[in-house]
Amino acid sequence: MIAHLAGGDLSRLRQLNAHSAIRTLRDEPALTLTELAKRIGLSRASTEDVVRELLDLGWVTEVEPAAGGVGRPARRYRFNAGAGHLLGVDVGGHKVLALVTDLDGVVLHSHRVTVTPEMGRRERLAATDEAVAGVLRGAKVDLWATGVATTGLVDGAGKVLLSDALPEWTGVDLATHVSRLVPGRVLVENDSKLAALAETWRGVARYASDLVFILSGWRTGAGLIIGGQLHRGFANAAGEIGALPAIGWKRAPEHLAAWPSGSDIFAAARAGDRAALTAVRRYVKDLALGVSALVLTLDPELVVIGGGFSRSADVLIEPLRRELDRWCLRTPEIRVSTLADEGVALGAAKHAMDSEERFSLIRG
Repeated sequence: MIAHLAGGDLSRLRQLNAHSAIRTLRDEPALTLTELAKRIGLSRASTEDVVRELLDLGWVTEVEPAAGGVGRPARRYRFNAGAGHLLGVDVGGHKVLALVTDLDGVVLHSHRVTVTPEMGRRERLAATDEAVAGVLRGAKVDLWATGVATTGLVDGAGKVLLSDALPEWTGVDLATHVSRLVPGRVLVENDSKLAALAETWRGVARYASDLVFILSGWRTGAGLIIGGQLHRGFANAAGEIGALPAIGWKRAPEHLAAWPSGSDIFAAARAGDRAALTAVRRYVKDLALGVSALVLTLDPELVVIGGGFSRSADVLIEPLRRELDRWCLRTPEIRVSTLADEGVALGAAKHAMDSEERFSLIRG
């Protein structure tokens, strides 16, 4: 096993080689040892050692040789997405969504519980319990790890340090609470950050190294991917640009909230209603100020728009692009998330996956 190697530097090198092999095999149907060695830049012998260890850990499986052909076929290997399962939980203002996925992020089971932003701590935690119990009752799988997404600033131990959006949510120790419900590791992170992570895994940003994700809805948030990695910052507060009143993110949804209840302001804007178009334009101007600040700071390849309002991207994207053109030296490509309301929970599962991958490769 990898953890049995003597010497910290050598052990770390073997871990890095194993990660490189896993990342490469994830992107291919199957590879021979020779093909994999060329892709990851190792000798064939070293690659064989890495693959043997990954076979023992269950991350890799051997593919049955194709029928026919002359001579003994070369052995081929692929990433074993079915080796384990992940749980992703999105604890939001209007829903708690729990998903069970395989190691490639394919959703196998889901359970949704409707909540309201006005709910207190006890009721929202009870809804979380119901969602988790519901999805695991239907799944009956070997659960490796769990990721939980929530609004607010989250510390490294899984406690909500600050939440403006949900009453009584500041101070909730989500990691400890969910750990009572599931086996394996439980990791908690901000929902906007995890939505950004989901886009690089199953969404529109799979090949982007640097991106800004914008959670666009009645609450606005941002997640940052830099060099292919989720960027958290020193105190896990990276991307919290909406805390600046001058940015206008807290004010932005108010332009839309005045629209009559039960009527779709975006549909009205789409139909040419002047009042609706004015409200949407004001919303976009406030949204664009914060997006422009992030773009000017990071110079990302992509800006990805997700969240509830992304369903009305046809009336948002062009005004947003025009605003970014005004403020940015270079306007990046703007894409709309295709993950609908599963993106945050998928990002939570990916967060659990990344942690489990690191953990599995160093344990004995």
